[in-house]
Amino acid sequence: MAPIVPLSEAVRQCVAEAIGYAVPEITEADPQLRRSDRADFQVNGILGLAKALRKNPRELAGKVAEHIPLGDLIAGYEVSGPGFINLTVTPSAILDRASGRLADDRLGVPPAAAPGTTVIDYSQPNIAKEMHVGHLRSTIIGDALVRILEFGGETVHRQNHIGDWGTQFGMLIQYLAEHPEADAPDTGGTDDGPSMSRLNRLYRAARAEFDGDPAFADRARTRVVALQAGDRATVDAWRRIVDESKVYFNAVYDRLGVRLQNADAVGESFYNDMLADVCADLEESGVAVRSDGALCVFFDDIKGADGQPVPLIVRKSDGGYGYATTDLAAIRHRRNALGADRILYVVDSRQALHFRMVFETARRAGWIDDGLQVLHLPFGTVLGKDGKPFKTRSGETVRLMDLLDEAVDRAAAVVSEKNPGLSPDELAPRAAQVGIGAVKYADLSTSRSRDYLFDVDRMVSLNGDTGAYLQYAHARIRSVLRRAPQDVTPQAHGTLALEPSERALGLALDAFGDAVGAAAAGFEPHRLAAYLFDLASAFTAFYEHCPVLKAGDRRVLENRLLLCGLTGETLRLGMELLGLEAPERL
Repeated sequence: MAPIVPLSEAVRQCVAEAIGYAVPEITEADPQLRRSDRADFQVNGILGLAKALRKNPRELAGKVAEHIPLGDLIAGYEVSGPGFINLTVTPSAILDRASGRLADDRLGVPPAAAPGTTVIDYSQPNIAKEMHVGHLRSTIIGDALVRILEFGGETVHRQNHIGDWGTQFGMLIQYLAEHPEADAPDTGGTDDGPSMSRLNRLYRAARAEFDGDPAFADRARTRVVALQAGDRATVDAWRRIVDESKVYFNAVYDRLGVRLQNADAVGESFYNDMLADVCADLEESGVAVRSDGALCVFFDDIKGADGQPVPLIVRKSDGGYGYATTDLAAIRHRRNALGADRILYVVDSRQALHFRMVFETARRAGWIDDGLQVLHLPFGTVLGKDGKPFKTRSGETVRLMDLLDEAVDRAAAVVSEKNPGLSPDELAPRAAQVGIGAVKYADLSTSRSRDYLFDVDRMVSLNGDTGAYLQYAHARIRSVLRRAPQDVTPQAHGTLALEPSERALGLALDAFGDAVGAAAAGFEPHRLAAYLFDLASAFTAFYEHCPVLKAGDRRVLENRLLLCGLTGETLRLGMELLGLEAPERL
């Protein structure tokens, strides 16, 4: 189908042409079109244009308005204030676009003009450790960005950079070798995987012995050397631990409804064979230099508390490698093997200095150039109700599965109150949709860089800016459409006048593409979340003031069913791009 030009763009073009007729000496002018509470749109650019031309702004606005054609698009205009032009669009301009969007699988949103290849690095849990609240934001934000960019036509490579290499594995494997009784599987357990609880206990026991017994620590370090050298028994034990952890990770991802799979898990071990070459290239090119036995990259503008330059260590004095070396190898691989022209790192803000140094090193080495954009997308912290980083009462980090369980339990209470006759089998899936959606929306509706309070009671509320509010609006729309007469077809009747709340809803629907574009351009899912909340609010006002199924005129009914249908589809697609489910019933 032909592209659907958004109302805002059609009106902008119309006013720009009017400016050209009114002021021929101006070859290009920005009308500075804005939504307004006094009309559908307001032209704000006349004031600046008048100042540049040394003309009276109100007179110039009147002259421009005379060249705005009234007809299929513009129903009327008014010059107001010192030189604003208030514009009202026709009902047909609103309803015909709504009809076209509803008939399009993409709801009228075109793919990106020049999609490329993006690698998104997110989630990043550690093997043999349970995922906690600190993994929540990276996982949820990363998944939403994958969905939004793929919707735009981008080729996206998901990269779950799991921590699966290093000293801790020598420690774990050595502990299991010396305590074979600890290798027995768990019995019973919970749905989040008893094997991870076992590994978590093993990790704590191994860490305690490592910290308390120097001889054991030496044996564990020797085991790391054996792992790096490819000793078969050691590698086999390592693989069992990794595979066991992935089963647990997948259970968490399934619960959250994110798209990460085993194939996306590209851990530190994947890059192990590349690290020596990375260091050799950096040293040969002069980007890295030896300092006290280590291979380092120095930066004049990055200094420590003592005023001395802080280096990025790419090879330790003992010959070992750190996170920086792995991250540098990953950049080379993602550029060369995956063909990335953009790499995004969804990692918390505390790693900003690390990534700044890694990216600058890669630029000096020529691995990042004009053909590759590399960005750290930092995010804030999840806080408890006390305003401090979210912890358990005992001061421990909150397990992610415990947090999700609490949200689903609270959601079950809300859904039960709304539907007291639901059976347990009917309640469980609805509670999961609302509870998980509530957690995800609370995160995604917050600007990435900001902290936010984890308040489950507020999150699952059916009122206010919550995921449950969006889901309830969608379910209400589906109920209206199910109850509509079967012989009535939602369609546009643009000759009918629109009620204010009908007009407001139609205009809100027309802005969906702009919201998706803004979320993709700035890698900011909260912009799409804010749009969906505004749309749901506009629908609520429409529902309260404009009877749908009891509309007396059949044409009014068809108009309103059209608006309901498109609102439901827009909420559904928008929530899908954020990773939220859209229930048919709530």
